[in-house]
Amino acid sequence: MTLQFLVVHLAKWVHKRSKIMDHAVRIGCPIIGIADSGGARIQEGIISLDGFSDIFYHNEIASGVIPQITASIGPSAGGAVYSPAMTDFVIMVEKAGTMFVTGPDVVKTVLGEEISFDDLGGAMTHGEKSGVAHFVVKNEYECFDCIKKLLSYLPQNNTQEPPTVKTDDDPNRLDHNLINIIPENPLQPYDMKEIIRSVVDNHEFFEIHELFAPNVVVGYGRFNGKVAGIVANQPMALAGALDIDSSNKAARFIRFCDAFNIPLITLVDTPGYMPGSNQEHNGIIRHGSKLLFSYCEATVPKITLVIG
Repeated sequence: MTLQFLVVHLAKWVHKRSKIMDHAVRIGCPIIGIADSGGARIQEGIISLDGFSDIFYHNEIASGVIPQITASIGPSAGGAVYSPAMTDFVIMVEKAGTMFVTGPDVVKTVLGEEISFDDLGGAMTHGEKSGVAHFVVKNEYECFDCIKKLLSYLPQNNTQEPPTVKTDDDPNRLDHNLINIIPENPLQPYDMKEIIRSVVDNHEFFEIHELFAPNVVVGYGRFNGKVAGIVANQPMALAGALDIDSSNKAARFIRFCDAFNIPLITLVDTPGYMPGSNQEHNGIIRHGSKLLFSYCEATVPKITLVIG
């Protein structure tokens, strides 16, 4: 497929997209977007801004009503990057998907900084540093497998319950290895994911935002076939302390679970919020309060396990 094939009027494409999003909201089913865009054509001028505003409007209307997922399998730049960021989950393909507001050429012209496409807005950059990408995968096949698995944990819309599956894992199963995971020395780190995998059905934990803010772990698991959202401190990273990024990560996950009727289980082992001028000056009070707000706002069942 040549780039010439993709040169279409943004306004016409937006009309098609808006209709399909309206239909998805009306019938109550998830919507999946595939991002591979260089932005609006410069020839369209101010008309393109109207098109983008319509896209953002429909993202907002669908937010909290139906799950929205974006697969980034190619370059996205300019206004085209904001719609994926407004969706619930973003999956980026390594060495293929890129997202940035301004490209390397503009960065070099304005700031004199030389940076590659991948370093500026590649999959690993958004997976580890910005947190825009919830999943980073190797190729398109893994991307769509990831989407299928993610959808298996989510309801079709905010009026339904998450899907329940039959399981052969006895809910009364005891895992005697649990006693060996937590060390006697409270200063010695351990992997909280081992505890999570021990207690969920068939030891299967589907982690979200694995590469970003690893001091907090979030994801989905099943208990007796029923889906639950899991939030946990991770002593292996920053001793499980909370910082700006982890607060935002957990708060966003909690609010999504609350919107889509997914119960929450929290595993706690943290010394508290990360100290230091960097955190204070960048707004740990403001961002930390988002986490507290999300828990207070949530109306789904909430269970807390104090691990340490």
